[in-house]
Amino acid sequence: MLNKFEVLETIVHTGALLIARLDSADEAYRVAEAAIDGGIRAVEVPLTVPGALGVIERLADKYGDQGIAVGAGTVLDAEAAYASVSAGARLLVSPQFNPNMIAVGNRYQAVTASGAFTPTEVVNTLDAGADIIKLFPAEIAGPQYVKTILAPLPQAPIMPSGGVTPDNVGDWFAAGVTAVGVGSFVTKAAQKNDGDYRAVARAAETFLAAIAEARR
Repeated sequence: MLNKFEVLETIVHTGALLIARLDSADEAYRVAEAAIDGGIRAVEVPLTVPGALGVIERLADKYGDQGIAVGAGTVLDAEAAYASVSAGARLLVSPQFNPNMIAVGNRYQAVTASGAFTPTEVVNTLDAGADIIKLFPAEIAGPQYVKTILAPLPQAPIMPSGGVTPDNVGDWFAAGVTAVGVGSFVTKAAQKNDGDYRAVARAAETFLAAIAEARR
């Protein structure tokens, strides 16, 4: 199982966190498997997915010793954070700021990515000890907003979530983000290809190639 620093390194190295927000536990698991086959190394299973904790446990059991960071998303409070860590999550992600969630993550040495949008929220999230700032919702702001935030707060490790695609990921990294949340471009690929989960792996490869190109 990865330790906290290895999880952070995994996210920063690949530049991507897959958000496996699907309609069922089975679909979330199969999409995560396929995306990992395509090169994804950090996966978040939102707790809004039915049976999410079971999916996290299965993924952690299968991939925990293979350098894959398995995490939980939509972790809104301390109780959800502890349940996620107990299921094997090494990463806790929230769309909003909850200092108790961050405290549980730090207590058990799980990486925390906590939601923030305004400069005040960003600073409060850093003060509480979060490892990553999840900029949410990102699609209504755009890369220029990241530049604006980072001008006075260059120390903030920002990860936008929402609306990031291979076509615009270069703009996000040019703006200074640490990593990006990867959503429907990868997770919906099988649905768009008659249930062929190989399309998920190909979409993951495409997204990671776009990130690598952006960083060059």
